[in-house]
Amino acid sequence: MNGRIGTAFLAVAAALFAMGAGNAAAEDAAEIMKTAHLNLYYMGDDGIAKVRMDLVDKKGKTRTREFIMLRRDIEEGGAQKYYTYFLEPGDIRRTTFMVWKDPVKDDARWIYVPAVDLVKQISASDKGSSFVGSDFSYEDVSGRHWTDDIHTLLREEEKDGRSFYVIESLPKEKDSFAKKLTWVGKDRMLPEREEYYDAKGALERVFTADEVSTIEGFLTITKRTMANVKKEHSTIVSFSEIDYNIGVEDDLFTERYLKAPPSKYVAP
Repeated sequence: MNGRIGTAFLAVAAALFAMGAGNAAAEDAAEIMKTAHLNLYYMGDDGIAKVRMDLVDKKGKTRTREFIMLRRDIEEGGAQKYYTYFLEPGDIRRTTFMVWKDPVKDDARWIYVPAVDLVKQISASDKGSSFVGSDFSYEDVSGRHWTDDIHTLLREEEKDGRSFYVIESLPKEKDSFAKKLTWVGKDRMLPEREEYYDAKGALERVFTADEVSTIEGFLTITKRTMANVKKEHSTIVSFSEIDYNIGVEDDLFTERYLKAPPSKYVAP
């Protein structure tokens, strides 16, 4: 556990001990979600990984996609940039996706479709749409900022000998979901299960952290699943060849590299 994670965890634990988990104020729940978000999306100053995405339909048929993902943090807990280059299958090879994440305004997203040689900006209103046909949304890829929701600590739970905070999150503005429940492991301070509900209270999607490893000193969810309960469809994402603090350049996140991937990181 690095210093930042340890300090944040102790601050949260101290606040909850003083007040009692059942009566914790909203700011304590927000602090837990902030810490979990930082631990999931801000490991190191930048990073690279090879990603395998398996899309499984209700009959068990699987389609696989592989891509390289690069990330650069502009500010801890703040602006970030993401770059994704698809390797497989052949029909989407060379497709690229880029995000400029900004917690104080709408994220900017672009996708390059090589078949028609077109760079298209994705509307902010489409953030809840499916990411390349998967059960993860565009927003899931780069992460939903904790300040977009109002958080309440509902309870604590024990499972398999481990303790979890269970937190309810309600969007501050109308969004693609009406309510989210998150299970944050006290020992890891990572979101290990998320349940998304619609306006009628029906469960729509479930996220689970299936495998967690320590990579270069950072706890990392190396395998995760998003299941669409209504469609009986799921997407399993596995990360490999993970590396942090590699010095990703800022000028990589431009339209130029959407069409011509950087050979330093991607073999076209």
